[in-house]
Amino acid sequence: MGEIKTRITRRQFVGSTVAAAAFSIVPRHVLGQGQTPPSEKLRLAFIGSGGQAGFSMDNLASQEFVAFCDVDQQHAAGAYKKYPDVKRYKDFRKMLPEIEKQIDAVVVATPDHIHAVAAIAAMKLKKHVYCEKPLAHSIYEVRQMMKAAAENKVVTQMGNQGHSSESIRMFCEWIWDGACGKVHTIHAGCSAPNNAMGQLERIKEAQPVPAEVDWDLWLGPAQSRPYHQAYIRGRWRSWMPFGTGTIGDWTCHVIDPVFWALDLGAPVSVKADAEGYDPKLHADTFPRRTHMEFKFAGNGKRGPITLHWYSGYPSLPRPEGLEAERKVVDTGAIVIGDKGNIMYGSHGAGGVRIFPEAKMKAYKQPAKTLPRVRNGNHHQDWLAAIKNGTKAGSDFSYGGPLTEIALLGVIGTKLLGQELKWDGGNMRFTNNEEANGFVTPKFREGWAI
Repeated sequence: MGEIKTRITRRQFVGSTVAAAAFSIVPRHVLGQGQTPPSEKLRLAFIGSGGQAGFSMDNLASQEFVAFCDVDQQHAAGAYKKYPDVKRYKDFRKMLPEIEKQIDAVVVATPDHIHAVAAIAAMKLKKHVYCEKPLAHSIYEVRQMMKAAAENKVVTQMGNQGHSSESIRMFCEWIWDGACGKVHTIHAGCSAPNNAMGQLERIKEAQPVPAEVDWDLWLGPAQSRPYHQAYIRGRWRSWMPFGTGTIGDWTCHVIDPVFWALDLGAPVSVKADAEGYDPKLHADTFPRRTHMEFKFAGNGKRGPITLHWYSGYPSLPRPEGLEAERKVVDTGAIVIGDKGNIMYGSHGAGGVRIFPEAKMKAYKQPAKTLPRVRNGNHHQDWLAAIKNGTKAGSDFSYGGPLTEIALLGVIGTKLLGQELKWDGGNMRFTNNEEANGFVTPKFREGWAI
């Protein structure tokens, strides 16, 4: 398997895998190779049509695109040029009722703070939903998305592409085979500096709203504030009102393997520490570097586990037993058990290896017990689940609780140095009422879900 890939972009992960035909209902003998019969195609609408949406469009190109919705016409210009005949909208609240009978499913590829209002609006119309990660911007929104998916019996998928990979399944099988023994500690993180500490003075400058941006729609349920270019086109990830920082951007990729293999569930506590950051003074953004400690209780299948998360650090701490010449992963995880250790990169445990290498070479691979996703294609997993009436691998009932780990970390960032005890079943902190104030957002008038 070679050296672990420590950094990988979303497009690089499966960018070379373009969606193949999803269904096999109608005979194909009259079609050319690779063609999808029109009757088999899903009719799709996209809420958010620039940036990451382009990746989904590439992987769903075998389907029928009915409508694009974006509040930033420049950001969506690439999609508009590539698909000039697809209907265009700015406000999904107008789009969905107008095209309700013309679509089967919706792809949500917006900033985090729009995910819940857009996805729930689609699910209430009984439309299947593919939503980018993290699933939502707050724990309350996650729970509402999970509830809407269950009540409307739609097929959902969160966009953590590595969940459909071969490597995440192999990692699970190794853990279940006892390759590490009893896991007790995990170090995980991402070196990406998703913060805007250097922009806090700059956003006080008044800027005119560009003609191509509908700023009011861009804000959506977030509280009103003046426009600034520092917020838009990917930069929103670094701002608390719109994004979820490094932990929100990467937990659903990096923690996914251990969340699945170890059945982590909800942590019972979280504590965050950071230097040079005042949660009151710098409340609009995230620290440059943050260390968080999550504790998970034993669950009958395993003992208690402590998960350390590192945002913005150049690498994870060097573990005992890793050869001196080997690089420590900067985006990924180190899994420590009483009988062995594993290190992997991002997106579904990419480059997963037991260490030291002598143990890897001596390890006898277990049988493949988990079903594989064809070509490891996450979008095709969603399409196949729609066709078969089954669940996609990272549906909202899975992606929701995974996302909540990141969102608990965000709340920990707002209350540095305090151990916050979490009761996941009742969706509340048991020892801190201030923390409970961050569980449910304050929606702008007209945008409540």
